[in-house]
Amino acid sequence: MTAPLTTSTSPSRELIAFRIGDQEFCVDIMQVREIRGWTTATPLPRTPAYMKGVINLRGAVLPIVDLGARLGLTTAEPSARHVIMVVNQGHRTLGLLVEAVSDIINVTEDMVQPTPDVACDQVKTFVKGLFAIEGRMVSLISLDRVLPEIEAEAA
Repeated sequence: MTAPLTTSTSPSRELIAFRIGDQEFCVDIMQVREIRGWTTATPLPRTPAYMKGVINLRGAVLPIVDLGARLGLTTAEPSARHVIMVVNQGHRTLGLLVEAVSDIINVTEDMVQPTPDVACDQVKTFVKGLFAIEGRMVSLISLDRVLPEIEAEAA
C-alpha cells in the first residue's frame, strides 16, 4: 500500500462509499449496520415519493428510502444490482436504497472541503462536504440532516 496522501495530524475516520447514478457519496461507516441485496418493499399509502415502502428485516419493519430521490437525483427503479444499506441514526434504523457500495475509505477532517456556494439548497442541506480521493470526487452525506426531514414529512 502507498503512503498516506496527507501528513495531517487530524484523526482519520472510515467512510463507506456508494454510488447513485454517476455520483459517489459516502456516510460514516459507524452508522452502517449492514448491507443487503434489494428486497421488494411493500408500499405505504400517503408517503413521500422517495419512500419505497417497508421490508421485513428479521421480524422488524424497516422503512426503505430511495436516497437518490431524497437527494433530488433520479428515482431508482430497483433491480437485483441495487443494495440496501441498513443505517442507524439515533434510535432509528432504516434502509437506504443505493445502486452499489463501492469502497471503504479513510479521510481526515482537513481533506473534507465545504459544499460550494453554487450548489442548490437541497444539496447543501444533505451534503456536509466534498473531498477528492484517487482522482474522484465524493460527497459526504449527513444522515442527521436527511433523516429528521423524513420523520417530519411522514408524520
